[in-house]
Amino acid sequence: MSTYFQPQKYPATEFASTGATDEALPVVVVGAGPVGMGVALGLAQRGIPVTVLEAADQVSFGSRAICISRHSLEVAARLGFGPELEKIVLPWVGGRSFYRDEQVLHFEMAHGDHDVRGPMVNVSQSEIEQIMTDTLLAHPLITFHWSSSVAGVLRSDEDVTLDVDTAFGARRLRARWVVAADGGRSRMRELAGIRLQGNSYQGNYVIADIHWESTLPAERMVWFDPPSNPGSTIIMHQQPRDIWRIDYQLDSADDAELETQEDRIRDRITRHLDWLENDVPWTLEWHGFYRAHALALDDFTHGRILFAGDAAHLVPIFGVRGLNSGMEDAETLAWTLAAVVHGTADESLLQSYSAERRAAWQQNVDNAGKSTLIMSPGSHGYRTTRDAVLALATTRPEFGHLVNPRQSSATHAHLSPLTWPVAEGTTGVLPGDPMEDRRVRVATADGSVQSSLNRVRGTGFAVLGVGVDPAGARMIAAHASALAMALSPESVRAVVVPAPGAAVAVAGAADLTVLDDSDGALAQALGASAGECFVIRPDGLVLCRVRDLSLLGDVRDHLKTATAPALGVVPTHTETTATPDELLRENVWMGLSEALDQSDESDHEGFLTRLALLLGSQSGLREFEEALAAASHVSGKVCSGTPRHSHADA
Repeated sequence: MSTYFQPQKYPATEFASTGATDEALPVVVVGAGPVGMGVALGLAQRGIPVTVLEAADQVSFGSRAICISRHSLEVAARLGFGPELEKIVLPWVGGRSFYRDEQVLHFEMAHGDHDVRGPMVNVSQSEIEQIMTDTLLAHPLITFHWSSSVAGVLRSDEDVTLDVDTAFGARRLRARWVVAADGGRSRMRELAGIRLQGNSYQGNYVIADIHWESTLPAERMVWFDPPSNPGSTIIMHQQPRDIWRIDYQLDSADDAELETQEDRIRDRITRHLDWLENDVPWTLEWHGFYRAHALALDDFTHGRILFAGDAAHLVPIFGVRGLNSGMEDAETLAWTLAAVVHGTADESLLQSYSAERRAAWQQNVDNAGKSTLIMSPGSHGYRTTRDAVLALATTRPEFGHLVNPRQSSATHAHLSPLTWPVAEGTTGVLPGDPMEDRRVRVATADGSVQSSLNRVRGTGFAVLGVGVDPAGARMIAAHASALAMALSPESVRAVVVPAPGAAVAVAGAADLTVLDDSDGALAQALGASAGECFVIRPDGLVLCRVRDLSLLGDVRDHLKTATAPALGVVPTHTETTATPDELLRENVWMGLSEALDQSDESDHEGFLTRLALLLGSQSGLREFEEALAAASHVSGKVCSGTPRHSHADA
């Protein structure tokens, strides 16, 4: 019996138009996908009434985005639907890639004992949306209108008027602010007369969900040129309740319309599962189709219409950045827009949202773009080098890292107008970096208790002092209290790690949370010296890091005007998890690919021969002979038709 999730349908909503003398609605959100609903939850959490318009009569059907990052789970917890979501997810930590029938990569994402959550979980987007919908419908400040599509937009300096088509006739709503979160085919974007700019990649993929009671592990599995489907690339992911997601690439010569018919999809999947020696029945539950895009608006704010998620940007799906980056959009837009609505910040704060999230899109594109060039190379040069990398990786595993999917991680805001500079040479967690959640112990009068940094700092701002004495703790608490008054109703919490031997009072300190960091693990993770203080934004990014606690008094003024102090250097990380050798191989791969694409089509072999002669003459004889032997190895031998990995070790 299938366990595939079937969304419930909702009756069309009847509502009245905004009258000429009626006060404009504070915020209307167009689109009830994860991003639109995330913005609505974040605004309602801050006391702002929100109206949500959704053209459909149910949440989306099908898995769509299934890989949810640790950071997105943190966002879900702060927005109030995390506990319900985490009940149904399937965790995973890594994956394997194969070239034909040989493994060329086994990767694990970073995770440690201090982490509150694993690096990634799988669950269908449809189920995420249902949990979010249930949360929205239960919130007294959120009004949800189903089967309501926007047909027209009229803008002024003070508000936005939306013409809405409903089952009960045309309606007109007037709002102070409109959030356009209506997806990649955004009607709001079309009505505003703006277009996404960027690149679309070659390569078409069919996606399918099947119900299959397999014993394969929950990990990301990829086959390049598998014997089951020669010339294709196949990706497999397990979801909860024995649902499996299968993505496979179509050849450029394939008729996409023909290949997306159910009988063709069943045939492709059957061939692959048979090759995996499957003898378990399966059923096709849902299927779709996609191409990879790297597109964005130049500006995410257009007067009083604010764009978020796929309506603002599209990223290649490899590395699972679409929904995860959209959840970051939602949380950042929610707190910045709330500050503007409440009058605690100027409208320039919304420009910081646009600048930050477009820069985050570029970060995602830079990483996902490399994965796309491996998964779906769109030129002769990149296809030639991709195939060469895969063949080499079967005997030279050091090349396997080039196949790594570079899984989604939280983006930074180093170049944001909000982010404070730091003293040159500062290391550790810098302003603009995401402050990861981690296990901590809270000191109480009865001893320390287990908690997490996110739970301690709450859903608003937090002022975190490390290695402080009692006087410093009192100063941090006072500054947090003053900031809370200035930013009300945004919450602000004070959290301190006492200096060794310092007796910071914990009894009755309602305005101060004291952490027990007797082993120094938190201070070490932050790279903080005694007396330093971090201000953390509601979306988990570090706003500033200061040694002089008196500077905390400047935070509210800079937030109000969306500025940062001018003294210091722009915070930036230069370290990377890649080794120098890995960076060299990546540069060689990309440089060679570009050079091949720029060389004359009739001279590819000559170009490569000249390049080999030049490089060979610069190496020792032994190294050159070893390179010749490695390059001569025939990795693409004819497969027997039986995979070299069993179900137990896949």
